[in-house]
Amino acid sequence: MHIPLFPLGNPLFPDGVMHLQIFEVRYLDMIKKSIANETPFGVVPLLSGREVRTPESGEVLASAGTLARIDEWAAPMAGLMQLRCSGTQRFRLTSTEQGKFGLWMGEAELIEAEEIITTLPGSLMPTVNALGKLIADMQHRGVPVSQMPIGTPYRLDEAGWVANRWCELLPLPVPESQAMLLEPDPLVRLQQVQDFMNERGLLS
Repeated sequence: MHIPLFPLGNPLFPDGVMHLQIFEVRYLDMIKKSIANETPFGVVPLLSGREVRTPESGEVLASAGTLARIDEWAAPMAGLMQLRCSGTQRFRLTSTEQGKFGLWMGEAELIEAEEIITTLPGSLMPTVNALGKLIADMQHRGVPVSQMPIGTPYRLDEAGWVANRWCELLPLPVPESQAMLLEPDPLVRLQQVQDFMNERGLLS
């Protein structure tokens, strides 16, 4: 599968929500084609380099990412597009190339969707409950659903969904984020998230 790539500092996981502002020419053209053809693009974490291209910044991409579907878009002014995207399917990159205008393209192998696990051990409930509290706090503050970093429906009974949302919200180093993205067992991923949070005192 040959796809355009969008390198970002923040990861996107399946069923995640991402709000983007696009102003670089290389990405404006990519997004316009994606909208016209109703095709996804790949969000890939940056191992080094900057999201906004500069003459001295050398971008190094991670080896795996998530396909992004454009759900909503607006062009409030010339040269600016605002997007709301959803993560769909994970992929591994087998090769990448950068065009003369800076747009990355990649050959991607899709990763099969993981099993949905809804029987959660009690030992992992602190991480589940913490995410539920975070969502409730945003609702209490009146944050509109369209502006929340977590999309509906809130599937707090699914190990993979909870783990994926924390992977997007936590300041995970890219190597750890990549390992969690590629982890096939959602319960293992959720345990890894809980270990990360416990080590930093994020769970009371």
